[in-house]
Amino acid sequence: MAYIGKTPDYGTFEKQALTADGSTTTFTLNYTVGSSSSILVSVSGVVQEPESGYNIASGGTTIVFSEAPESGEGVFIIFLGIAFDSGNLLSTGTITGLTAEASVADDDLILVYDTSASSLRKMTKANFAPSVSLSYSVNSNLTGDGSTTAFTIGTSGRSQNDILVTVNGVLLVPTTDYSVSGTTLTFVTAPAASAEISIRYLRLT
Repeated sequence: MAYIGKTPDYGTFEKQALTADGSTTTFTLNYTVGSSSSILVSVSGVVQEPESGYNIASGGTTIVFSEAPESGEGVFIIFLGIAFDSGNLLSTGTITGLTAEASVADDDLILVYDTSASSLRKMTKANFAPSVSLSYSVNSNLTGDGSTTAFTIGTSGRSQNDILVTVNGVLLVPTTDYSVSGTTLTFVTAPAASAEISIRYLRLT
């Protein structure tokens, strides 16, 4: 089945790093998002609360912090959802005024292009729900010992950009603090003895 618009190249969630200077509160996003809850924002390892620590502006293209991150602070964004721009989807006119919704209603219709019939078809939520699942499982049984840097994770084919890793509740920065190869998660610095390590898998399955 073909896609309407650009075909996805991969299924990972994208990351964007920001450069803080202590005065700038507004930054341009690499991707347009539908709401403040469509992204995860970290400032020096602390996850920011949507609509309290930051808001989305300019039609989902910019992020505005309630307080400017200090110069030198590590600030990054993980995109959990990217807004879809329909453009001139139908020959009878342009679809405008689309807004992000918390969920899809059972009677909502979804347009797909049927390549075998060379036409648009309408589908309902029920056509998709049985085949879609989210892998948000958490491996919370890892414990640091002060020397081990390599840990085995539960699923192969992951990258550092589609998992969230915390040590004693502090969110780590992908690539800077850890990397992933196959089923091995490698920390740059070994977690301290008795440190609680939590891994959340984000990718759709």
